[in-house]
Amino acid sequence: MADGFLNIQLQFSGGAELLFNKVKNHGVSLPKTDKSWTIRHLLVWIRDNLLKERPELFMQGDSVRPGILVLVNDADWELLGELDYELQEKDTVVFISTLHGG
Repeated sequence: MADGFLNIQLQFSGGAELLFNKVKNHGVSLPKTDKSWTIRHLLVWIRDNLLKERPELFMQGDSVRPGILVLVNDADWELLGELDYELQEKDTVVFISTLHGG
């Protein structure tokens, strides 16, 4: 963590970017806290700070909705502990919607 912040990259695609003003890439500096930043905490931060509309299309409960693939540094988050994965400096977290309306 540099200067009291954890710097990560967030990417949204497959339609998920539509919920974030059509912006696919976000460089984010998360404020340092007494606890480690996990994906569980990150999702709340995303909902409160980046999500522009229809949170029910991105989150369900305290996790992402079924149909949203989450990758951390190109690895499926299911292999890394899902919500409990502790974010590291310069991680890239990708959210890809696999749901397509009609």
